[in-house]
Amino acid sequence: MNRSTGGKTRIPGSNWLRALGCSAVTLAMACAAPPALGADPAADALIARFVQGTIGDGYRVEVEVGQLDPRLRLAPCERIEPFVPAGARLWGRSMIGVRCIEGANWNVSLPINVRVFGQVLVANTTLLAGAPASEPDFRLAEVDLTREGRNVLNDPSVLAGKTLSRTISAGQPLRADHLRVPLAVSPGDPVRIRLLGNGFEVAAEGVAMSGAGDGQPVRVRTDNGRVLSGTARGRLVEIRM
Repeated sequence: MNRSTGGKTRIPGSNWLRALGCSAVTLAMACAAPPALGADPAADALIARFVQGTIGDGYRVEVEVGQLDPRLRLAPCERIEPFVPAGARLWGRSMIGVRCIEGANWNVSLPINVRVFGQVLVANTTLLAGAPASEPDFRLAEVDLTREGRNVLNDPSVLAGKTLSRTISAGQPLRADHLRVPLAVSPGDPVRIRLLGNGFEVAAEGVAMSGAGDGQPVRVRTDNGRVLSGTARGRLVEIRM
């Protein structure tokens, strides 16, 4: 049984492995009894708050805590705290560090599974490749970001002027690579070139060497054979000298 002295929780060595699941993630708060890992709602809530601080606001977090290597034998510790090990990321299956900061000198890693949920755009119905990306075709819904990845989109304003690069099924989250800007110029198209410098502007003619949408970078070849890079503005290419 744990006993408290002077507001600190002492965890005897014989009970430490069982109690760590509660104590480590409750930031050294006392536990009435060592619960089964992942089965104590209060401990789970405190774990989620700790992980939430590393992920940021605006997400719902679910955490499943694993078990330590049963072969470990650690000295009794009066106060412990969790930390994020170097190179670790509390995202999906990962590890959280736990160290003793009073009564002993050790640190260990505890397996943890973190699921992060957030609102993203999902398709209302099946949408075909090449169709305009229209805001009414999508809605915001909560998805598991640890399964979908971080390149999913949640801002409807990014749809403006875009088309779909591939077919999207109903309910499928929208990712950045699902969208493309329609080509303003294609390779081989004749273009007008505007050379902009400090206090001067020169107009020229050329040919696009790559495709680009409005506002995207494009390479052009001038009439004298020079290859320059600029920004597509429709069939006009701006090049800043």
